[in-house]
Amino acid sequence: MKMEDMILISVDDHVVEPPDAFERHAPAKYKDRMPKVVKGAGGEDLWAVEDMTFPNMALNAVVGRRKEEYGMEPTCYEQLRTGTYDVKARVDDMNVNGVLSSLNFPSVPGVCGQNLERLKDKNLAYAIVQTWNDWHILDWCQAAPGRFIPMGIVPTWDAELAAEEVKRISALGCHAIVFPPNPNMTGMPSLQNEFWDPLWKACADNNVNICMHISDPSMSVPSTESPVDVFITNLPISLYATASDLTFSAILRKYPNIRFSLSEGGSGWIPHFKDRADFVNKQHIWTNQDFGGRKPSEVFSDHVFNCFIYDPVAVKLRKEIGVDTMMWECDYPHSDTTWPQSPEVLWESMKEASDDEINKITHENAMRAYNFNPFEHLKKEDCTVGALREKAKHVDLSYTDTSGAGIPPAKHDGVVTYGDILKQLAGTHAVVRED
Repeated sequence: MKMEDMILISVDDHVVEPPDAFERHAPAKYKDRMPKVVKGAGGEDLWAVEDMTFPNMALNAVVGRRKEEYGMEPTCYEQLRTGTYDVKARVDDMNVNGVLSSLNFPSVPGVCGQNLERLKDKNLAYAIVQTWNDWHILDWCQAAPGRFIPMGIVPTWDAELAAEEVKRISALGCHAIVFPPNPNMTGMPSLQNEFWDPLWKACADNNVNICMHISDPSMSVPSTESPVDVFITNLPISLYATASDLTFSAILRKYPNIRFSLSEGGSGWIPHFKDRADFVNKQHIWTNQDFGGRKPSEVFSDHVFNCFIYDPVAVKLRKEIGVDTMMWECDYPHSDTTWPQSPEVLWESMKEASDDEINKITHENAMRAYNFNPFEHLKKEDCTVGALREKAKHVDLSYTDTSGAGIPPAKHDGVVTYGDILKQLAGTHAVVRED
């Protein structure tokens, strides 16, 4: 196989919702209360709903900028590459990167839907959940059949309601939801709590994969004085704790058909985790765990997928990780993305793998994980890196003209700290509301 022959499905990208995202599918009762874009005092675009505003309208959506400007936080749509929020431009950006299909996580609701937990009116919050899902599945994904894996959010404050939403969206062809890796972080019951059983059962019964996307900074950085490099380096590994929480919970043994994905968590650490889990289970028999004669690592591998952007060690350890559990991700439009050179970056580490292994990691495992088949809509020979790039010769790859705009990461010239970024992202702005 040559690099141009790879078929790439990215299982971790992000969408910046366009300003009209919550209009077409909103229930009549809540149409006037849906999230909308308003202008802040400084001209920034802010999403507002009820008495809440979200100052980070496109968190870290810096694709298309010079790397020196990745720390500038966008404040309005004019500062973004069009492919972040326009589906036709997104397909162009996928083509130029040789990417066939993409799983897109939300922005306005929060990457795990956590922003909606803060709304006091939970009926409105649930209406927003359903409106986002309908927009994403019926508008964004269906605009280009075979190019997007449908993704749903659920009302995490009510497990029974979340289960009903899983059933509803699975009937629409959506077999992936996002869920916080540590719900206890926002005051919800932990993964160990039976509160979530209705949701787990609905996902298992309807072949819906539960994507646990990195979002818990508490596991990633020692202090606000730490260089932000520490946070960026450690954040994927925060899912180590989630992997352990899942493996030693009753969930994977109680629901044989349930499937999880550790989204944006990397893969190279998994052999160590599996070895450690097996050692703990053998060494600490006093904890009263019962894996039915199996190893924790075996149960984990049966139920949990992993993915990586750039992880040469993971490819070298693919047999220890389990080739059938590995997937690739692009992370467009965030600063970790390798766009538009993803095939080149990936190929450097994949050369030693067999064609069968490459196919599993680049697309076949993703198709299985999310019950998704792009070849129902597209000819396979038109889906390779080479074929897609042939369609994208018109795509402008010059740097975004307004890339210098946005909120700077710090007000000093020294090393940027995690505290600097917290101040950057928490920058509250007076909102100018239109009567």
